[in-house]
Amino acid sequence: MVHSSDSPASPLFCARCARELHPGAGDFFEVTIQAVADPFPPRIEAEDRPEVLRAQIEELLAKMADVSAREALEQVYRRLVIHLCSACYARWIENPAS
Repeated sequence: MVHSSDSPASPLFCARCARELHPGAGDFFEVTIQAVADPFPPRIEAEDRPEVLRAQIEELLAKMADVSAREALEQVYRRLVIHLCSACYARWIENPAS
């Protein structure tokens, strides 16, 4: 058997059923999930006073004072790659939230 340099060093397993997957055999799907927190800017009403907005910003910054950069990033953006065998993918793609 010829191994490509693109093949992973460790074996791959289906994230749902744990079946061993074989890169290059066409027996699985690589699924990339990207989650982004509300990408729209906050709503600011014309009647919002600058001092009220400043207080809200300072309150948020105080809440985040003990949050690491990684934790802060994970609160607004996550990217996950999973591998699913063909059978699990067929079931998952029809209802990914289950």
